[in-house]
Amino acid sequence: MPKPFGLALVGCGMAAKPHAAALKDLAEHISVRGVFARSATNRAAFAAEHGFREATNLDALAADPSVDGVLILTPPNARADIVSLFAHAGKHILSEKPLERTAAAAAQIVGICDAAKVHLGVMFQNRFRQAFEVLENRLAAGDFGPVRVVAVDVPWWRDQSYYDAPGRGTYARDGGGVMISQAIHTLDLMLALAGPVSQVQALCATTALHRMEAEDFATAGLRFASGAVGHLVASTAKFPGGAESIRLECDLASLRLQDGVLDIRWRDGRVEQSGEPAISGSGADPMAFPFTWHRALNHDFATSVQVGRPPRVTGRQALAVHHLIAAIEASSAQGRAVDVAVA
Repeated sequence: MPKPFGLALVGCGMAAKPHAAALKDLAEHISVRGVFARSATNRAAFAAEHGFREATNLDALAADPSVDGVLILTPPNARADIVSLFAHAGKHILSEKPLERTAAAAAQIVGICDAAKVHLGVMFQNRFRQAFEVLENRLAAGDFGPVRVVAVDVPWWRDQSYYDAPGRGTYARDGGGVMISQAIHTLDLMLALAGPVSQVQALCATTALHRMEAEDFATAGLRFASGAVGHLVASTAKFPGGAESIRLECDLASLRLQDGVLDIRWRDGRVEQSGEPAISGSGADPMAFPFTWHRALNHDFATSVQVGRPPRVTGRQALAVHHLIAAIEASSAQGRAVDVAVA
């Protein structure tokens, strides 16, 4: 057994809760070497609640030889300097999604880590859900034939109180609304399953159900590089919120990934099902989901460093979904079809 991976935590807001549970469960493999947040009160309370060591100086934490990597849980607008500090100290980087507020800023973070020769992983934990893994493997094996049509639905709900939190749903802090903060997970899965999108035609809007700067509704027609076509609808204005879904029409079967369950309906009438139902924070409580997937991704990241392989979800892979979101926003603003940049 290798020695436990030394991990620093930076940020202890809403996103830190499932990570704390996951890391305590992984104590044999990952040792939390310190928790830092700008608010001394918040970091002291978080460290005490979870039994982690409090760090009072970010520079000292980055220089600590017992720290192998850092998990960055800050809002997107506060990540670039932290990535630079730790990467230049030779520490590996695991970041919450999104990497940054824009595709260009996300690419800069990837460049920093490439130049420093450190691993960069991104918290797209839904890739570790059982039903997704089954579908990904079977598509890769050619079990269903090529993907021809894609349909993505993210029918979520957020109360106004969610957007009343300072900075939430703004371009300055978050980089946007439902697309980059919520639907980004499902879009990442879609790209992993169906391949890159080459062109989009989209509409983004802020409904009268929320007071916020960015969009709480987005829809787009999609043209994939493979020749497949599709569409998406994503919103946080659909009370009470429902499970996100990805539907794929292939030559041999119709596939639906929803609520942690994969349904396969073969053209010859056979029906298969795999996976386990699980909620994913689609309603008023954004943290109503298990920490199992966070545990799996954190463990994979630490293992990837220890054995010298890339993590399953890399920063460069994450650029693909950033470019897709940027194209959707540009298409809506310009009122025309827009090509998606290649990551």
